[in-house]
Amino acid sequence: MDINLLIQTVSIFALPVLFAITLHEAAHGYAARYFGDNTAWNLGRVTLNPMNHIDLLGTIAMPLLLYFATNGAMLFGYAKPVPVRFGNLHHPKRDMIWVALAGPMINFVQAVLWFLLLYAMNAIGLTEPFFVSMAQAGVLVNVVMFVFNLFPVPPLDGGRIVVGLLPMRQAMTYSRIEPYGFFVVMFLVMVGAVNRIWMQPLMSLTYGVISWLLSPLDHLLFVSV
Repeated sequence: MDINLLIQTVSIFALPVLFAITLHEAAHGYAARYFGDNTAWNLGRVTLNPMNHIDLLGTIAMPLLLYFATNGAMLFGYAKPVPVRFGNLHHPKRDMIWVALAGPMINFVQAVLWFLLLYAMNAIGLTEPFFVSMAQAGVLVNVVMFVFNLFPVPPLDGGRIVVGLLPMRQAMTYSRIEPYGFFVVMFLVMVGAVNRIWMQPLMSLTYGVISWLLSPLDHLLFVSV
């Protein structure tokens, strides 16, 4: 493994990853508080301080280990989840959907903002490779987090959204997956199923939606030229 390449990669991805995980977890906490649960707020987890969300194993050790073990082909990690007591929500089953959705949606918004930064740099003629690569990394990281966290297996956000949408009996049955969900997801990641049936098609769709949302800027830039 080329150490210089690793340092360059870390320096490019560090800021986008910190923003992505911090705002993702804080969004869950803000949404939970809005809908009636102050657990994360009282524990100081509703914050934009990344140190409160970084998990030494999941955010640092695991990604580095996988990066070295797979020669950069695979990268996976996680932050400390924000604690939410769904029973404290005003309408637990319904509000669970919004609390779970808050994290991925803030990643979608960040992907759009990083895309806008790329447009802005292009508009002013800024072609510095480091900043362009960082903005591209910001789009990639947030699209990956948006799509991956919507995978419909609890404890991922998508799994909790499914639990909130199902009728009560089916929801109770499906929620029993949660204690084993992490291992199920990791297995599916390792065998490539998540990437093949979920990540690739939905990431392509997400990039398409973002491009459509920003298409008026393409027209403006074209006209200005």
